[in-house]
Amino acid sequence: MKKSLFALALSAFALGAAEFVMMGILPQTAHAMKVSIPVAGNFISSYAIGVCVGTLILVFGRKIPPKRLIIIFIALIIVGNLLSALSVNAPMLIVSRFIAGLPHGAFFGTATLIAKSVAEPGKETKAVSMMVTGQTLANMLGVPAGTLLAEHLTWRMTFASLCAWAAVALVLSLVWLPDVPAIADAGIGGQFAFLRRRAPWLILGAVFFGNAGIFCWWSYVSPWLIKVGGYASESIPTMMMLAGFGMVIGGLIGGNIADHWRHAGTASIGQILSAVGLLLAFLVPGTTLTTAILTFWISFGLFFVSSPQQILMVDAGKGGGELIGGAAVQVAFNLGNAVGSIIGGMSLTATSGNYHTPALSGIPMALLAVALLIVYSVRHETHTGALQRMKLIHLPEVGSKPLDRG
Repeated sequence: MKKSLFALALSAFALGAAEFVMMGILPQTAHAMKVSIPVAGNFISSYAIGVCVGTLILVFGRKIPPKRLIIIFIALIIVGNLLSALSVNAPMLIVSRFIAGLPHGAFFGTATLIAKSVAEPGKETKAVSMMVTGQTLANMLGVPAGTLLAEHLTWRMTFASLCAWAAVALVLSLVWLPDVPAIADAGIGGQFAFLRRRAPWLILGAVFFGNAGIFCWWSYVSPWLIKVGGYASESIPTMMMLAGFGMVIGGLIGGNIADHWRHAGTASIGQILSAVGLLLAFLVPGTTLTTAILTFWISFGLFFVSSPQQILMVDAGKGGGELIGGAAVQVAFNLGNAVGSIIGGMSLTATSGNYHTPALSGIPMALLAVALLIVYSVRHETHTGALQRMKLIHLPEVGSKPLDRG
């Protein structure tokens, strides 16, 4: 991995851990803040709302070179997680999580542009997937580690450790990131011109509904594993590691396939896998084995779609809207996160804590995401470049006569 991609992956690790660790430590933070599990879902939603609002940084910072933007975003990661570690009540933690979420979407939009610029021709999606691997490794290693800290020490140490990690990423980014020129200044309105077309909205809709469907279930994965799977709370870090492993493998495989095939077509495969996983999470009686398999399965699909969708939106924004396009994916992702968390919490409340129902409530949205990706692929990805990649092969001759080619 190039040093620049490694530096970006370290920052993505901090963001991924900050975003997803709350699912692993939700019971501890709910207890400490003296609120119920459904109410504690606001600690997840506030981060997601911060992601959406933080995209405005790119609107007014469009003339700032990408490297400098990355440094600003990492500084916000440090501030948000430090305040989270120091929170004394639920409102303060909600606000702190909002601040921690501000750089998220803007970071990934900017990091995608840098990753594409340093990638070898034809391997742009793979380069983006390597950057995003930092986020998926956060789920494999960072979230379990944070859950362990919360289980054996205090949840505050989880956020304090994220501050330290982000500080390291800040130093390495200063040293290793290239000085990529700022994008063409198309003005404030010009950055959003690409959104006048239908195609980007199909992708954003797929990202939103796909993640809303999955996060109905994923937001409450820790209590689901305990109540449905029969796991002890001490086993949750291990299960978070399994989920993270699924995300890492899914992200890398999705990125590699998309470099050789349709981007939206690739994403639709991952979304179908997730939708089937949600259906099984609702139908299959919970055991330690089935819940473990489904944890890996749905997590695999969740990040299988990531880099193809990210590349699609950056490409859609060419001409001044590249950063907004890349950030818009994360906005849609986290809006889906917030909506899914709320709907999942409502289903829990309506069924008096039946942890099978969050998965059921997410299935319709996951299927809608599949439909949107298929529509996009059929209408906007008919040219895949396959014919141009074909090579003429001359068969060897036998004796004085050429081989029969008929």
